[in-house]
Amino acid sequence: MATLSLADSVSREAWNAALAGLPRSHFLQTWEWGAFKSRHGWQVDRRLWRDGERVRAVASVLTRRLGRGPGAVLYVSKGPALDYADTALLEQVLGCLEVEARRAGTLFVKIDPDVRLDTAEGAALVEALRRRGWRESSEQIQFRNTMLLDLSGSLDDLMAAMRSKWRYNTRLAVRRGVTVRQGTLDDLPLLYEMYAETARRDEFVIRPEAYYHDVWSTFIEAGLAQPLIAEVEGEAVAMVILFHFADRAWYVYGASRSVYRDRMPNHLLQWEGMRWAREQGCVGYDMWGAPDELDESDPLWGVYRFKQGFGGQFVRHVGAWDYPGSRVGYWLYTSLMPRILAAMRWRYRRANGKA
Repeated sequence: MATLSLADSVSREAWNAALAGLPRSHFLQTWEWGAFKSRHGWQVDRRLWRDGERVRAVASVLTRRLGRGPGAVLYVSKGPALDYADTALLEQVLGCLEVEARRAGTLFVKIDPDVRLDTAEGAALVEALRRRGWRESSEQIQFRNTMLLDLSGSLDDLMAAMRSKWRYNTRLAVRRGVTVRQGTLDDLPLLYEMYAETARRDEFVIRPEAYYHDVWSTFIEAGLAQPLIAEVEGEAVAMVILFHFADRAWYVYGASRSVYRDRMPNHLLQWEGMRWAREQGCVGYDMWGAPDELDESDPLWGVYRFKQGFGGQFVRHVGAWDYPGSRVGYWLYTSLMPRILAAMRWRYRRANGKA
């Protein structure tokens, strides 16, 4: 295989078009995601590898400095995007990222390929990473596992794939007066209000409101995201925010209020979400998150059971892997970061009366 060349610069349109034409394209590698993260403490560098005029791989590399010190971490969220069956291509792209990790002041580079573990490509990728000195990360930023629905069939096929109770609840929501409308930018305060209520009830940590307004508006304005809001007699009771890119959609954010839950608004929202995704030309619907282990003791078990009822397939990915640029710096980071995150969770629980 010929040595690849790196593009010096690329426009938003060219980047997203190149990404959409590659296997493993993901909304976390889009131009919009990098632009959004650049407003929240990260620097974005977009790497596009060409073989002549043909784009072979892309990686949106996020860099964040740690405080005022010299240390920095690099992160390729749900990337790089390339044909992982091409081992020569994979080795070249990994080599380029390793060079970046060895730059002065870089602690490590983290990649999070959207590659299934139970495939030949997944096995070959894990073997290559281990052989080249990468380490399976103890810090999995994105969900390693997910539930994936096939949207390529008819609506009748989708309904038939659901468990009978889920079909019943979806129809029950309609009979009990639940309606679903498409949200707009004007609904952002409402969306966050419901999301914050859900976070308090289910005890998970969320970011400030401005952060979510930024990411939601960025993708909505680009035509790559759509809020759906369930209402009962004009009152908003639940919501989802769906992202889409190329031929896939992702159910990334969801929230519900404590009222009217017996009317099953969340079941109807997912059904309408699948219908909307099909209208965008999507053939896959990623429900974004499943347990590490399929065990009832896992905190995500209830979420998994809900998603499973829609007929989704459990998918385990290779997960995040780190290449240390500084072995000492990497050891310090991986030793201290779990303590920092635990302290953040404790402060959040204390502030919300949960400690």
